Amino acid sequence: MPLPKMPTKPATMLLAKDYPKAETGKSPVRPVSAKADADLDDLISGQAVPTAKASKARKAKASADASSLLAPAAANDTGASRWPEPAAAPVGASAPAPLADAALAKGPSRKSKDGAIAPMPASRLREIDADQPHPAKHKPVEVTVKSSTSRKADRSGKTKVFVLDTNVLMHDPSSLFRFEEHDVYLPMMTLEELDNHKKGMSEVARNARQVSRTLDALIANIDDDAIEAGIPLAKLGNKDAKGRLFFQTKLDAAPLPEGLPSGKADNQILGVVRALEDQMGGRAIVLVSKDINMRIKARALGLPAEDYFNDHVLEDTDLLYSGIVQLPDDFWNKHGKDMESWQENKNGNSATFYRMTGPLIPTLLVNQFVFMEPKNGEAPFYGQVKQITGKTAVFQTLRDYSHTKNNVWGITARNREQNFALNLLMNPECDFVSLLGQAGTGKTLLALAAGLAQVLETKQYNEIIVTRVTVPVGEDIGFLPGTEEEKMSPWMGAFDDNLEVLMKGDGDAGDWGRAATQDLIRSRIKIKSLNFMRGRTFVNKFLIIDEAQNLTPKQLKTLVTRAGPGTKILCLGNIAQIDTPYLTEGSSGLTYVVDRFKGWSHGGHVTLARGERSRLADHASEVL
Repeated sequence: MPLPKMPTKPATMLLAKDYPKAETGKSPVRPVSAKADADLDDLISGQAVPTAKASKARKAKASADASSLLAPAAANDTGASRWPEPAAAPVGASAPAPLADAALAKGPSRKSKDGAIAPMPASRLREIDADQPHPAKHKPVEVTVKSSTSRKADRSGKTKVFVLDTNVLMHDPSSLFRFEEHDVYLPMMTLEELDNHKKGMSEVARNARQVSRTLDALIANIDDDAIEAGIPLAKLGNKDAKGRLFFQTKLDAAPLPEGLPSGKADNQILGVVRALEDQMGGRAIVLVSKDINMRIKARALGLPAEDYFNDHVLEDTDLLYSGIVQLPDDFWNKHGKDMESWQENKNGNSATFYRMTGPLIPTLLVNQFVFMEPKNGEAPFYGQVKQITGKTAVFQTLRDYSHTKNNVWGITARNREQNFALNLLMNPECDFVSLLGQAGTGKTLLALAAGLAQVLETKQYNEIIVTRVTVPVGEDIGFLPGTEEEKMSPWMGAFDDNLEVLMKGDGDAGDWGRAATQDLIRSRIKIKSLNFMRGRTFVNKFLIIDEAQNLTPKQLKTLVTRAGPGTKILCLGNIAQIDTPYLTEGSSGLTYVVDRFKGWSHGGHVTLARGERSRLADHASEVL
């Protein structure tokens, strides 16, 4: 078989804004009569069509097949949209190619009252689609969905009763006080499971013991009759918790469907939820659980169930603080009227400062990076907000770490975001730095280079301490031999890889010189485990916390509060790669500290955007 001829012109991908526009008053496809459309609905729904009408329905369906695939059919009685299944279409009913191409060229469409397919107005198209190849690839938005029972109670203004699963209390020990004016109900099986998990030194065991101590303080000096009526959650000083705490005092549960094992803890909690619905007919009963299968099982039995999302810092991680803002093109015209400028020598570097006033200033934060890259050939502006007072701000120009004369341990910034990150890492007045970014953006390499430069060259810090959470991606490999540092070495492969890059040094030093340099560098880097951090204080240390997205907010609080005088803490991570159960992008400890530290004069954050590892890694990050 001969090979096909190679194309003479390269294929091009049109942008959404370059697609031909639909002309006003013209329909992109032939209209379909209401009768034929009704017969087609009968065919799709599976109802029998008389033989005399069958051929007519098939013809109508053949002409309308393209339009039915491009726009949803009329809504049924339940309000859901029906989409015709491709397998249900008769043989030979596919739309002709020119008709389908014409319909696609017109863009999105909708069905009008007479059954015709009308083009969607251009105002309905999102602006971002016009600047990206079509179809545009968007990140799914994390949405917290409430049950219908909970939504009805919110509309009516009635308080709800939340039945807590054990994993909620072990995930967040303070969850008892996070339900505002609503009541909290604890089944007896929840208390049994708390008792089973209280032994050990793990985070789950510590949380279980903390919940037990909180419950003991709540029921102290309370009569038995008061327990039946509910214990005020504000008893311990939590003024936001205005509801009451109820315990299961009667061991009676509603029967569940046959086949569910009654001895399983989850099924007993489901039985309690069903019994509460019978006892409190006028109130909304909602099960709260972090267990996905538990929520699915509850919804299958007709019981309202929700995830615990009160610990989420943000419901949409796209709104997470990036630390960078692009100034508009007219920024100097609106803010440069009474501008003041001067120069200062800080930390051995000369920097220019600008004091400006304008309407954009209140939207900025201290230590936030601003930039302007004019397209008319003017010089770009890169600065950092150092002070904000009302509508007046002070901007400082940055040091250009992309130039070889300003290299940090032989490393130069390859893009704008890396230059911003190095300005934070090399600033001794910045005590806390968080870096976010996908794989290959240079988080670990920049942190190690800045640490080595400030430990061995400027001697700003005594040593580098590296730690990370030991959560395996695959199966665990069991117990590891050796000292604490030797046990942690398998988890530190990323640092070893970056150290190899940084320790290349001068090629003329010889093998002995390189070995001496490696021993010197290794002697200033200590690898520590998170399990032994509680109670420690680090003085004049350069502390790097890698893979911080796998830490809970409480764990990160424990680590950050270890900082003594002269210590700098770095949090590195990628919230798209979370391996810890029950943690999401919105509830991760890394998201928590980024949101809480923004605007602090001694902290900074940068989200690294471009991958610089290799062209293979960059392409894999985009397409996989």
